[in-house]
Amino acid sequence: MKYKNLFIDLDDTLWDTYHNNKECLEELYTDHHFDRYYASFEAFFAIYWPHNELLWKQYRAGEIDRQTLIIDRFRYMLRPMGIEDTKAVLAVNNDFLRRTTTKTRLVPGAIELLEYLRPSYRLYILSNGFREVQDKKLRNSGLAPYFKRMILSEDAGIQKPHKGIFDFALINTNSRRNETLMIGDCFEADIFGARQSRIDQLWFNPQGLPPQEFTPTYTVSRLEEIKTLL
Repeated sequence: MKYKNLFIDLDDTLWDTYHNNKECLEELYTDHHFDRYYASFEAFFAIYWPHNELLWKQYRAGEIDRQTLIIDRFRYMLRPMGIEDTKAVLAVNNDFLRRTTTKTRLVPGAIELLEYLRPSYRLYILSNGFREVQDKKLRNSGLAPYFKRMILSEDAGIQKPHKGIFDFALINTNSRRNETLMIGDCFEADIFGARQSRIDQLWFNPQGLPPQEFTPTYTVSRLEEIKTLL
């Protein structure tokens, strides 16, 4: 068996971030009366989601810090309603984060895959997410028992795709580079980052996107396909 250790991303690899977060945002839209400005939830979401994705990209690149991310993603949406006060913006953000920890929708095949992998591999979460949220998401969705540990960018002091977080994870899980595989959905953060650290990569690519710059070690469109590779 070539691999002994699997580093697995959480968001949109196992935990269905897109649908869980969209559900939370629709609840916020209704409960906070965002229809005072936006014509519909879909109109609100069409602006929020790409803006949030851009902020996460800047966060991964080290261009902004955590506080800027969590304030700017909602301040951007609340400003047209005349709400810019940091305290008010943070209250909305905190409400959003609280709601996300209660959502349990998983990517299809996640539990079945983990059941298959657990007897043969040491499993670790490797994520850029925030600890107070990721811990609860992992527990509430039933994923926690499958993992020996969760390594976060907050622990390493640097985000994926930087080589440093992968090196940190290897050291702190007592894993050898050539016996480790990174599994994730984000080419930039998970796949490019692992390659930078000379770790083999498995790209979960349900949208069938073309690879950037290089071909990953493995690519699958469904989680169940991983069983044929490992």
